Amino acid sequence: MGKKTIMLGNEAIARGAFEAGVKVSSAYPGTPSTEISEYLAKYEEVYTEWAPNEKVATEVAIGASIAGARSLACMKHVGLNVAADPLYTFAYTGVGGGSVIVVADDPGLASSQNEQDTRMIARAAHVPVLEPSDSQEAKDFMKYAYELSESYDTPVILRTTTKLAHSQSTVELCDRVEVETKKYERSVPKFVMMPASAIGRHLFVEDRENRMAKDAANFPVNRIEMGDTEIGFITCGIAYQYVKEVCPNASVLKLGLVNPISRELVEEFCGKVKTVYVFEELEPVIEEQVRAWGFEVKGKECFTRQGEYSANLLKKVLFGKDDAVFTKAEAPARPPILCPGCPHRSVFSVLNKLKIHAAGDIGCYTLGAVAPLSVIDTTICMGASISTLHGMEKACGEGYVKNWVAVIGDSTFLHTGINSLINMVYNKATGTVMILDNRTTGMTGHQEHAATGKTLKGEETNAVNFVELCHAVGVKNVIEVNAFDVAELERIIKESVASDTLTVIITKSPCVLLKGQKFPNRCAVNPDACRKCGACMKIGCPAMTRGEDGKVRIDETMCNGCGLCKNYCKFNAIETVVR
Repeated sequence: MGKKTIMLGNEAIARGAFEAGVKVSSAYPGTPSTEISEYLAKYEEVYTEWAPNEKVATEVAIGASIAGARSLACMKHVGLNVAADPLYTFAYTGVGGGSVIVVADDPGLASSQNEQDTRMIARAAHVPVLEPSDSQEAKDFMKYAYELSESYDTPVILRTTTKLAHSQSTVELCDRVEVETKKYERSVPKFVMMPASAIGRHLFVEDRENRMAKDAANFPVNRIEMGDTEIGFITCGIAYQYVKEVCPNASVLKLGLVNPISRELVEEFCGKVKTVYVFEELEPVIEEQVRAWGFEVKGKECFTRQGEYSANLLKKVLFGKDDAVFTKAEAPARPPILCPGCPHRSVFSVLNKLKIHAAGDIGCYTLGAVAPLSVIDTTICMGASISTLHGMEKACGEGYVKNWVAVIGDSTFLHTGINSLINMVYNKATGTVMILDNRTTGMTGHQEHAATGKTLKGEETNAVNFVELCHAVGVKNVIEVNAFDVAELERIIKESVASDTLTVIITKSPCVLLKGQKFPNRCAVNPDACRKCGACMKIGCPAMTRGEDGKVRIDETMCNGCGLCKNYCKFNAIETVVR
């Protein structure tokens, strides 16, 4: 028996990759998958990196696999959309060394712009999917995924969800297995996917999937747990835990391999149980397949497609009772908000003052959509702000974008914003693009990227220069400005939106939550000078409140001394105080 410890699901996935002998891991941070790479980076035996986006990360993993090493790519569910191009072809080529793609779905939209079921994409791409239900399985399934990958010559997806990624359970640790890198052998029919090769590989993929579906009846990740034969559940992932909690005596078909599904196991189970429920989060992937085989089951007509499942949901459907300790009506709303001292707030306050609309992007800048700042009008996906602005101009003419800007963060610009900016230059667009450079990948937990000067392991490296990059793709008018220099920022934005050129404004101020940040000053209100006008409150800083007398107060424990509020006080009632 090995040492046992408590691990997050994401930490267990990293441990599984380490124990499986993975040599190369590439990822782009995205909640709820981010911590996998951060934990994996602690193992010196594994090369780990942050890639500019998920497509690149997958291609790096493919390259390592072709070279004969076990490889890994990690991302959240919407990242798989970006990685879909290489993924679909990777299913055709197959692997050299085993290769796994970990994809974290987000039922309930805890930190995402949509709910998406990775199993649907995997089924279309003909890629097998394993789904663990606790941290121990997360580790074990990772190791098993590499066995499947190499046995069936296929990339394998390990699907996880927010609840599994961020919950803890006991894990038994094992030693790392050093897997010898396979000798590379050139094979044009296997690895060069021109049409003549792809035709043959498509037949291979179909045969591989049929073999795996047949063999799956004997895979250790699938099992039938017989109990009461009056009621049974076909389930997978974290939903299995809710079934065992609510109906411990029920019969269960637990699927660890959720694509392809073993018809033999389904047939055996449904033949023994009177009433069968398919209990799976998000889309009816298993349910539709089981129904297509002619088995009568209950599924989404009882359970929702939206959000996270729970033991409570199952109790309510089966027994008509709800044992929730708190109801939604009782829980206070706590919407996310920009931190005190956030440089984005300064930018948004100026845009709000100028009554300028902003096409937004994924990240902290989405928080500028709500009152009192209310400047972000669109959020689609990574990098879409720049393309959206371009589409508006081409639809409505140059004058239309004189009241608009595109705002995008530094990490997001590197992710997919660069191509959008190239498109604007190439197609003779005008307009204002603002890169809000806070020196980090903020909303996912402050990861490094190609412009911070440090790698995932904290090593010094080259840093992308945004000014030079924008000049290189053809933008002639590139301006850098301190995000908190409100007067200069206002002047630059006014001139930019009024011009008939393409301008990139780079606002440079680090995220206030970055390690090493020091705040020697704070802001304080002179109550005798405060006129209760509320102008300073319009920036929406959470450190600022009104007292019963209507005068503004600043919480000194929250204030970072950025001084933004001072710019909006006409009566000099706010002063800087040395801590």
